[in-house]
Amino acid sequence: MAEFTLHDLQCFDAVVRCGGFQPAAALLHRSHPSVFAAVAKLERQLDLVLFDRSGYRVRATAAGLSFHRRAQSLLRELDGLRTHAAQLAMGVESEMHVVIGDLCPRPQVLGMLGRFFARCPATRLHLHLEAVGGPWERLFDDEADLILHWIDKSDSRVEWLDLCKVPFIPVVAPGFLPETVKRPVTPDQMREFTQCIIRDTARHLTQQDYFMIEGAPQCMVADQNMKKEIIVQGLGWGHMPRFLIEQEMRDGRLQSIASRHLPGQTQELVVARRRDRPHGPIANRLWDHIQQEAASLRHSLILQNRAQ
Repeated sequence: MAEFTLHDLQCFDAVVRCGGFQPAAALLHRSHPSVFAAVAKLERQLDLVLFDRSGYRVRATAAGLSFHRRAQSLLRELDGLRTHAAQLAMGVESEMHVVIGDLCPRPQVLGMLGRFFARCPATRLHLHLEAVGGPWERLFDDEADLILHWIDKSDSRVEWLDLCKVPFIPVVAPGFLPETVKRPVTPDQMREFTQCIIRDTARHLTQQDYFMIEGAPQCMVADQNMKKEIIVQGLGWGHMPRFLIEQEMRDGRLQSIASRHLPGQTQELVVARRRDRPHGPIANRLWDHIQQEAASLRHSLILQNRAQ
């Protein structure tokens, strides 16, 4: 049996995953004839029929599917080897881009980053503050080395470390709701009152609507601190991260209207980075540093909650 090449395997893998030669060629940025020829060559070399070409769309045969399962492990190893080589070639990064999302407890997170970068004077930190879908977008536009925010954990392109859980509570200032609004409060009752929401900083991803009540007047702000101040001053209501309103809840400047109808939500704060991108030595050290400090971050937020 003649030796097949990695190029042949990559073309075969793309045809299986894409379901045809034309989409596989587009995925690999190669011509349709070159992909077709590579797969035909592989079949001759293996003396196997890898695809059933009798129908409108090509389909992998039983032998093709079995061979593909084994080939995938080799291709994953190849990707890992390329990533490792890229990391070795990078050296110490001169700069890093970190995105902090709107659900981060900033004093704790900034302190964690400050302690790390104080020991890395040769690496310049670029810190970005984004909201809602903005952190996610920056990560996938290759504008961030890592983000501290929520993520879609089902996306295989990212790896993450759990940091803490962040409860969001619907709150109002005392006297904001008239006495005619009966408890427990429902979304229908809140539709006539101004709802304060965070502006999504994503530029081209589909804008996300969290906690929004359709038809309610809106007051849109850039960050959680402005949102809190607007709610405290009785200019609107909204969902706030609990860590940010502990003092206001204790002294009565804010009141929860959470109920079975407006239950709030708990978000998972994580640190995330691309699994399919190389990471230099400083990025890997920062990853390890955040993992080591995660327990301290969770503990500080638990103490805040107990103090309420």
